Amino acid sequence: MTDQQIIQFKNVTKQFGDDQPVLNEVSFEIERGKFYTLLGPSGCGKTTILRLIAGFMEPTSGEIYFDGKLCNHIPANKRQVNTVFQDYALFPHLNVFENVAFGLRIKKLKNKVIEEKVRQALSFVNLGGYEHREIKEMSGGQRQRVAIARAIVNEPEVILLDEPLSALDLKLRTQMQYELRQLQRRLGITFIFVTHDQEEALAMSDEIFVLNKGKIQQSGTPIDIYDEPINRFVADFIGESNIVKGTMIEDFRVAFVGQQFECVDQGMNKNEPIEIVIRPEDLAITSQEKGKLKVTVVSQLFRGVHYEIIGQDAAGNEWLVHSTKKAQVGDQIGLDFEPEAIHVMRFGESEEDFDRRLEAYAEDDERE
Repeated sequence: MTDQQIIQFKNVTKQFGDDQPVLNEVSFEIERGKFYTLLGPSGCGKTTILRLIAGFMEPTSGEIYFDGKLCNHIPANKRQVNTVFQDYALFPHLNVFENVAFGLRIKKLKNKVIEEKVRQALSFVNLGGYEHREIKEMSGGQRQRVAIARAIVNEPEVILLDEPLSALDLKLRTQMQYELRQLQRRLGITFIFVTHDQEEALAMSDEIFVLNKGKIQQSGTPIDIYDEPINRFVADFIGESNIVKGTMIEDFRVAFVGQQFECVDQGMNKNEPIEIVIRPEDLAITSQEKGKLKVTVVSQLFRGVHYEIIGQDAAGNEWLVHSTKKAQVGDQIGLDFEPEAIHVMRFGESEEDFDRRLEAYAEDDERE
């Protein structure tokens, strides 16, 4: 474990009774001062990871290290971690000041120290002057900031956030995404954020762990995960995708929908079965004569900044297109794309195999 790493999971499994494991031999590292997101559908294990870090439960097997020390059996109140819950868990009978001061009073700090720390925490979350406001008088966004102030006032090394934006309306949720990210950068504290909203994860994170069925499918920066999904689940869960089966003819050449195309992938077996991903924004509408794909428009929706168009090719494959160009249902159009828009996925490839393949690409580029 390096000095930069603050949390490490080694082959951690969590199982309740004879049920299927909620987490199955999960391993990862968390570095100091970064914003991490645990992303996945309901029941994938992301909240279980949060609870294991917080000390609310112990792993069935495996090891959890905090700052280099094994912490499997260390209780929650002995860990340098604070949690912001989905419902904020504020005390309705206490005002803003007393909600934030609650943990400090349990520690029996002097009143002068408590007052200074609370006012500083409220200032960090832009709630200076709200000390005597009742919780029932606060908006949803303000309550969330009170919960964060209560978390940071204890000066933890890690803040855990369990879907804290889920109860907010869309506009406020977007605003709070920016505020949370800016707050994390100002504080320099490690944030671990749980969500099932992929757009939220892409917008806020330094690194994302994508989970499914108790395993980490892929980890990396938002750009890495969006541009280089490792398998169908990640490609389909992160953003919107067009996914079709194909064949890797040879390095830099693939075949799908009965045609061959130039691509940028290499290092696979000749004629290996693969899956192809093309993002909707990478498809450009053109004439049928100029298009690499020929489709008939079957639906169109206006999404504000773009049109969402679905076209169907002669083989029955549907292609989702995001374009500023308008089309009409029934139009026959062409779809064009660059070789870089084609992302090739191997069937059953693990994240370790995927990383080794990317490293091989980088070494080839350096040699060239």
